Amino acid sequence: MKVKYFSDTDTAHIEFTDRGVHETKEISENIYIDVDEKGNIVSMTIEHARANAGLWEFSYQEMSRQTA
Repeated sequence: MKVKYFSDTDTAHIEFTDRGVHETKEISENIYIDVDEKGNIVSMTIEHARANAGLWEFSYQEMSRQTA
């Protein structure tokens, strides 16, 4: 996964995979997802990212699987 932030346009772009984009879908006025031919998410774009996604803070944490 790659997260890119473009400060000049206040846009965040999150790439989940490097598969080709078949279609871009508008989720809301400022959020778009790109999907492959099978409808799997490839990437997401968030416009006005500081206001819409709280981009002032970013963290990543991988959670281990819980066993019973």
